Amino acid sequence: MADYDALYHRLFSYPLMMEHLVREFVPDAMAAGLRFERMERVNAKAHAEALDGESYRREGDVIWRLPIEGGLDLYLYLLLEFQSRIDWWMAVRTQIYEGLLWQQLIAERKLKPGDRLPPVLMVVLYNGETRWNAPVDTAALVALPQQSSLWPWQPQIRYHLLDMAAVASGLPVERDSVTALLFRLEQNHPPEALGALIGEVIGWFRRHPGHEDLMRLFGELVHQAIAGLGASVPTAEELTAMQTVMSRLAETWKRQYLAEGRAEGEVKGESKALVLLAEQRFGPLPQALRERIETADAGSIEGWLARLLDATSLEGLFGSAN
Repeated sequence: MADYDALYHRLFSYPLMMEHLVREFVPDAMAAGLRFERMERVNAKAHAEALDGESYRREGDVIWRLPIEGGLDLYLYLLLEFQSRIDWWMAVRTQIYEGLLWQQLIAERKLKPGDRLPPVLMVVLYNGETRWNAPVDTAALVALPQQSSLWPWQPQIRYHLLDMAAVASGLPVERDSVTALLFRLEQNHPPEALGALIGEVIGWFRRHPGHEDLMRLFGELVHQAIAGLGASVPTAEELTAMQTVMSRLAETWKRQYLAEGRAEGEVKGESKALVLLAEQRFGPLPQALRERIETADAGSIEGWLARLLDATSLEGLFGSAN
């Protein structure tokens, strides 16, 4: 399996990925009036060692400089976290990262007393299985009440958290963003849902030509997602070939559900299978729709099952009165 950290660093080395990430998921930064057409990558050079020997500044950290309307520069620091565990002290780490970046900028730009530091926005991208519950600022970590006379002297550092699974669960399917597709690809999907999502990825790149290198990176992501289902796909396969593989898996998966359903009784079993398949594809069904399926005749259920793989929405599958 490919190194996730390396793959994500390559993904977010593309200006388009960073632009979509900020436009879609960091509204406070957008309100500042960012100039994406003039964004530049910044190479991190400073390092410091933690007590456990870990480097506080990793060579692959992703930092971009974005001019702001009015003449200032914002340094957008994307901290990529791919651990399954939650780091309770992340706010402390981000304080160190920001300090090191400022030190580097002071040295490189030769800032002198009286000059002002450029603003920094720290974004933590997390793709662990459990939801992030660590404090997003140092204020929540300091053992002082806010009414204390010492409170104004405590560090006030905050980062913007993007918990990928939490964000992806609320994304509308029609969101036309390459970053939104990335977030959705990183979640667990049954074969037929993953096949449909691969089709969306293919469609996005067809509508937005000229991003062949980025498309190849998405091919690596798709390959990993398929491998997670236990399927074997040659590394060199293109996205369209991977979609074909998923279609075959989906048909097999569908037949297994139907076989289980028929074992419980023809109509009742098929209606149960339909509910399971539809919820795997579109999420929990409204209660009224579940009742409609449970009381439908065999012909209606078989028709819905026949349309399930090609349907892109509940409305398309069951009609507008669902």
